[in-house]
Amino acid sequence: MSIPQEPSFRKSVDLMFNRAVALMDLSPGLEEKIRVCNSTYTVRFGVRLRGKIETFVGYRSVHSEHMEPVKGGIRYATSVTQDEVEALAALMTYKCALVETPFGGSKGGLCIDPLQWSEHELEQITRRFAYELIKRDLINPAQNVPAPDMGTSEREMAWIADQYARMNTTDINARACVTGKPTQAGGIQGRVEATGRGVQYALREFFRHPEDRAMAGLSGTLAGKRVVVQGLGNVGYHAAKFLVGEDRAIVTAIIERDGALVRDEGLDVEAVKLWMNRHQTIRGYPDAALIEDGSSILEKDCDILIPAAHEGVIHLGNAERIRAPLIIEAANGPITFGADEVLRDKGTVIIPDMYANAGGVTVSYFEWVKNLSHIRFGRMQRRAEEARSRLIVEELERLSADRGLGWELAPDFKERFLRGSDELELVRSGLDDTMRAAYQAMREIWHARPDVHDLRVAAYIVAISRVAATYRSKGL
Repeated sequence: MSIPQEPSFRKSVDLMFNRAVALMDLSPGLEEKIRVCNSTYTVRFGVRLRGKIETFVGYRSVHSEHMEPVKGGIRYATSVTQDEVEALAALMTYKCALVETPFGGSKGGLCIDPLQWSEHELEQITRRFAYELIKRDLINPAQNVPAPDMGTSEREMAWIADQYARMNTTDINARACVTGKPTQAGGIQGRVEATGRGVQYALREFFRHPEDRAMAGLSGTLAGKRVVVQGLGNVGYHAAKFLVGEDRAIVTAIIERDGALVRDEGLDVEAVKLWMNRHQTIRGYPDAALIEDGSSILEKDCDILIPAAHEGVIHLGNAERIRAPLIIEAANGPITFGADEVLRDKGTVIIPDMYANAGGVTVSYFEWVKNLSHIRFGRMQRRAEEARSRLIVEELERLSADRGLGWELAPDFKERFLRGSDELELVRSGLDDTMRAAYQAMREIWHARPDVHDLRVAAYIVAISRVAATYRSKGL
């Protein structure tokens, strides 16, 4: 079946921006300044591989410098285009403003299939790409700070950080040039799980509000909710893992590029991921039914749909058949502009991408701060917290003994209460607080203004208002 023609990803972002600013009081000049992409650098570089020179095309786009440095991931995919990178950079601007991380928006991409190259070859390619960007200050702790994205991981970020350090030997803050690094290379605990963890925290916050649940026709808690996950990469895997393991949700289907696994009683997310890692496919997994047409499972009856892979997977061709009452966009732009309108008219509640997947940039912010401060979180206060907690426990136990009350604290309580916060706990606490505050800002507009009918427009209004306030403070 042919899919009706829709605007490009870049145009869709602009259309969603226009929907929001139509409800705001911005001057035409300021509106245009916020909307447009400031600059995009295209690089074409050669690397000698397998006995010949291979030429690669890469991009680094800066959408807004209302705050610096600008922030945004670098993705490796054959589908990377200038339009896509600019659309993602714009989303980064709004995302950072929404969750109040002090960054402008940027994004990078390299047209490459990383599976076609060995690890050593990828390192050569990555270092050359980084060199081209670094020498133009498109990677710099104070100006432009990349992170992992689709097709990249902490491995590539470590290579980039090392390349920057080699080219800037006297920069004491060199490690802050990129985030998402391994912990041994200046990274922060909790960064790998951050985006998926943020999806979990976003859903938890949504379910705290009975009025919001009712708008999606849902009740109760996350426990027992049927979840369909599209994409079991880093984001989808961690979101599914935490929702099942900590909130007792049930993942009834996992959609991947080579089909979908369905088990209404619930899939073992860890087992599926282990199978994928071993076999590079979900095919052959023994404890679920395989559906060849994986995309059709987006239309499966469920409570929560989590598109966590590519943009545009929900479009005018399938939007009418989507049955999930609640969709949370773990990927960037998984719902097209046209599909968004169809779903809103149906009453589907959408938790938008700029909020839902902001966990990554939030924890990246924590990592950047850690690199600039040159000390890990928890190092100064952890033992002091433990000492104060021990005083309380010992005093309670003394009072119980002196007065014959017979109190006895549970051993697991004592162990948990006496343990000071380590870096991972502090990161999770900071992320949870960020996701709660950002949701509160969105829902305040969603519920207070009769002309705002969904969370996406509310998110854009919050983000654009904050960007506009920063530009005004600069005299624009």
